[in-house]
Order: sequence, then C-alpha cells, then structure tokens
Amino acid sequence: MGFPNLKDKHERTPLFTPKEYLFYLKKRKRYPKFIVPRGLIICYQSGLLEHILENHRTTKLSGFCRGLYSLDETDGKVIVAGNFGIGAPAAVTILEEFIAFGIKRFISIGTAGTLQKKIKVGDLMVCEKAIRDEGTSYHYIKPSKYAYPSKKLTGEIMDALEVLDQKYFAGVTWTIDAPYRETIAEIKQYQKEGVATVEMEASALFAVAEYRHVQLAAMLTVSDSLAELEWRPEFHSKKTGEGLEVLYKAALSVLLEG
Repeated sequence: MGFPNLKDKHERTPLFTPKEYLFYLKKRKRYPKFIVPRGLIICYQSGLLEHILENHRTTKLSGFCRGLYSLDETDGKVIVAGNFGIGAPAAVTILEEFIAFGIKRFISIGTAGTLQKKIKVGDLMVCEKAIRDEGTSYHYIKPSKYAYPSKKLTGEIMDALEVLDQKYFAGVTWTIDAPYRETIAEIKQYQKEGVATVEMEASALFAVAEYRHVQLAAMLTVSDSLAELEWRPEFHSKKTGEGLEVLYKAALSVLLEG
C-alpha cells in the first residue's frame, strides 16, 4: 500500500481548516491581538532564541506557540517563533496557523547534520530543495522526490548573506522525521547523490508553502556530522551558535525589506 493510505489524498477536502481553528480561538477569546507582521522567522534551537532575546528588544506575544516575540526594532514588521518543538508535524502545525492569520513570508532557520566530508560544523547552507522522507508533505502535494522553497525568497537570502560578506553554499537537504532511523545505507546513497545535509523540517515546510501559496525559504548551519558513517555531534560548538546568529541577521534583513 502506498502512502498516504488514501490514494490522491492531497486532492481531498479536509474536514476542518486552520481558519476554523482561529475562529475557535476567537470564540474562546484567545485570538492573537497583534497586527499581522510582514514576515516570520521560524526558530528551532533554544540557543538562538535566547541570543535574540538577549541582544534585541522584544515584545512577548500570545498565541500559536510559547516562544513568540515581536522585534521592537522592526515596529512589529518581523516576529520570531520558537519553543514549539522540532520535526515536520510540529513545524507545519504552527506554519498553517500563521498562514491562516495572514502572514505571507517565512524563513526557517535550523541546524543540520552534514553528509559530506568537505562540509564542516558551522558552515552555512541555503536550501535549494529537500528530499521528502517525512510523512507530512504527502498530505499536501502529490508524491515526488523533492519539495522546493520560494525561488524569490531564496535568492533574497543569498543576496543578504553576500552583503554580510558571509561564505555559504546552496544545496540539497534530506528531510526525515525519524532521526534515530537514519541508516548507513541511506547515508551512503545520499552521499553518492551529493546531498549535503539531513534535518527534520524543510521538505514539509516547502510543501505546505506551495499548497497555501506563500513564500518560504530555509537556511541551515551544520551542527553535527554523519559523513564518516558515525555520529559526531557539535550542537554545543561555538561555530554552530555563531552560524545560527549569522543566518538570523540575514533573515531579519530580508523580511524587513520584503
């Protein structure tokens, strides 16, 4: 049996929608009261969110997730979302709600494991496409190997990194929602294909953005290595943290100008 279980699931009408959930929040007097921002930065790592809170004046917002903040320096034009969990289902759930709220531009900033020996911890990557090895995206768009980000937003991100004089590379990421089932056979195969990294959200986010007709792009910094067919975690590394901070600066400049 193929996945999803119901053939052509992506073409079927859902029983309820994110807009209906927001209507429920209104009835419960829990509807977010802030103005729809120009753009949203999606943040998974607590260290990056702490950096933002320590170095920027922010206003705590209610609704959607526990870690939601407006950046005061942007007059509410850009907000940051964090502390909602990791993985495709968690990221897609809040993305759907933010889209229903009216936001049109999103940049996802996260960490990834490198599959290639030449890619080092702290290196910066702009995602050009993502291998769909998670379940969520198949409920939104027809089956395919890859999901793609917004070309326009991705190009703006590359321009921003160049303005910041930051070295980066553009490449393919492998998105999987079972991190403890990344097998040696898969890694060897993707190494041969030239796939750069592995993470847990990109392909699902790209699929939802395509389905909902909004702009979304993704940037990653390398936090661990699988390239030698053994796991070498460096989440705590200074280089990992600095990489995330650079990506945040680029995302902020792009969303402010958009």
